[in-house]
Amino acid sequence: MRLINPNQPYAWGSVTAIPGLLGMPVTSQPVAESWMGAHPSAPSRVATGDGEVGLDALIADDADVVLGADVVARFGPALPYLLKLLAAEGPLSLQVHPQLEQARKGHAAEEAAGVPVDAPHRNYRDTNHKPELVFALTPFEAICGFRAPRRAAEILAGLDAPLAQRLYRVLAADPTSEGIRAVFTQLLEPAARPTPAEVLEVAQACAARLADGSTSPRADRIVISLAEAYPGDPGVVTSLLLNPVTLQPGDAMFIPAGGVHAYLRGFAVEVMASSDNVLRAGLTPKHIDVEELLRSIDYVAAPPIRIAPEVLHGSTRVFYAPVDDFELSVTEIADDARHPVPGRGPRILLCLEGELDFSWGGDDGPATLTLRRGQSAFAPASDGPLTVRGNGTVVQADVP
Repeated sequence: MRLINPNQPYAWGSVTAIPGLLGMPVTSQPVAESWMGAHPSAPSRVATGDGEVGLDALIADDADVVLGADVVARFGPALPYLLKLLAAEGPLSLQVHPQLEQARKGHAAEEAAGVPVDAPHRNYRDTNHKPELVFALTPFEAICGFRAPRRAAEILAGLDAPLAQRLYRVLAADPTSEGIRAVFTQLLEPAARPTPAEVLEVAQACAARLADGSTSPRADRIVISLAEAYPGDPGVVTSLLLNPVTLQPGDAMFIPAGGVHAYLRGFAVEVMASSDNVLRAGLTPKHIDVEELLRSIDYVAAPPIRIAPEVLHGSTRVFYAPVDDFELSVTEIADDARHPVPGRGPRILLCLEGELDFSWGGDDGPATLTLRRGQSAFAPASDGPLTVRGNGTVVQADVP
């Protein structure tokens, strides 16, 4: 079933990337995300013979057929993942996604307090965790997870700014995850956070070091860029504690729940557990809740989790994330043969390039559907295995 998907006009989005892929008119309004799924905040609609219906409503009408009994048994009568296009022209917020139990407790508390689910200051819009995998379509820049404490201390030590030197002394005295926790908390907690002037001094010190031949040019450039976008925001300085990462087209990275991160620039496909729970602490005009974010973070130093794909049938790369909610596959074909599309259960397909014909058995006999660049479709579990023929590239989200 073809999908009609809602777009999100967040200020950090690109005016060209998503419209260019989807064949939409380019206007002055940014298009930051396009959602493909059944999350109640913005469900996709499916085109049926009787008109359009929300994907969430289609699932609610007959979950066992649409999702499959196995998926319903594991996740309940709801699609467990959300697929997105994400186009960042500027940096996203410094953020963390909650663990499952925290999301359930936080949602229950806000419900009991009578906070409207669409209130700007709401933290937990649903009861789910939100691990996510990002697959780069263009070079994609991010900061993700904490650096090794000693490396973070080295970067701070070389900056001629009082705030940087104060943070350096804390880390030098305790180069562990507890030292990182102390420094990160000092930067963000309202009672201890630095002034805008102190943040500016760190940005100026990074610019001076970069001009003098920096030993940490990437870290300095990120600080300078963030300071231009969010002058005086302490989140600018927290970037020195985090790992910079660049994904090239075709690369994928996994962000676990509890992993602090900020996307900086680029165009990508994202797949995540079906959730809209985001805890923010800076680099955004949106609601921030530093206390809740600080309770949610894993402070152990770890490099970005790059996911290497497994190649199936010679034409499909499958990115297996270490969660039960989703997996992502990318199938590229350029011949006249018919190829199997791995995966099972409820699947969402997005054509990135070319024109592709999908075939399946279905309950009513063999059927086909053609997708062209930018078009997407939902395949219910009852459709069974899919095959594809044509010339192009398709990404598919499904349940492991």
